[in-house]
Amino acid sequence: MSNERRDDDLDFSNILPNFASLQKEENKRQLGFDPKKIYIVMKLLEGKTAIITGAARGIGKALALKFAQEGANIAFTDLNIDENAQNTEKEIAAFGVKVKGYASNAANFEETHTIVNQILADFGSIDILVNNAGITKDGLMMRMTEAQWDAVLTVNLKSAFNFIHACTPIMAKQRKGSIINMSSVVGVHGNAGQCNYSASKAGMIGLAKSIAQEMGSRGIRANAIAPGFIITAMTDQLSDAVKEEWCKKIPLRRGGTPEDIAEVATFLASDMSQYVTGQVIQVDGGMNM
Repeated sequence: MSNERRDDDLDFSNILPNFASLQKEENKRQLGFDPKKIYIVMKLLEGKTAIITGAARGIGKALALKFAQEGANIAFTDLNIDENAQNTEKEIAAFGVKVKGYASNAANFEETHTIVNQILADFGSIDILVNNAGITKDGLMMRMTEAQWDAVLTVNLKSAFNFIHACTPIMAKQRKGSIINMSSVVGVHGNAGQCNYSASKAGMIGLAKSIAQEMGSRGIRANAIAPGFIITAMTDQLSDAVKEEWCKKIPLRRGGTPEDIAEVATFLASDMSQYVTGQVIQVDGGMNM
């Protein structure tokens, strides 16, 4: 009987783990990894302060939580800092960042300037502004009242003007800033029964583009996000049949989540988008191509 060992009899059980270990060490060497050094992983929004309007719930809350997760200090506003807003504040604080909720009627010009100045005093800087506050009062044009029209345009569009007017001088002095207007796909494409809402959201796009042109030389960027069918407490009130019909029109075959919007907002708020301004990003699962 031959004592020769065939290739298929060889035992690689000890060789392969050692090879993998050697390969890992070689990778570390090529990347300049030094085990004696302490490496700090910077978060995308580390050291930045963000103002987010209407952030006690829904999309605004998702943005605040994501921004905090990425290291941003959060100043958020809502009409009332009630129990729900206080709970939101606690959830944000759990990420170890500075946070404070401010009761604010965003549609009031003077009150907005007072709040922004207070935020600057409390936080020391304002690097990100997200204009998210908004309401709906739907109805067909022939049945819409003047009050319905005025309420939606005032809360949705005038509030954005108020906060931008108060924040841009501060950002200009800092020579940096990112402004994000929360628009909607209906602001891009229109929607029957929502002429007031559509007009306000189209205005948010025009406002962002104009600010991008005016303030670009001061290091201030302005963009808009146009969410599509997003699953929130507001859309949960729709019947299952209506929601299913919506999803059939979406190539990804699902409604979006507030977290989907938060991911895009984080990109626009961070330095990853430092050469992106005056843009409208539709986050709608491909519903409007």
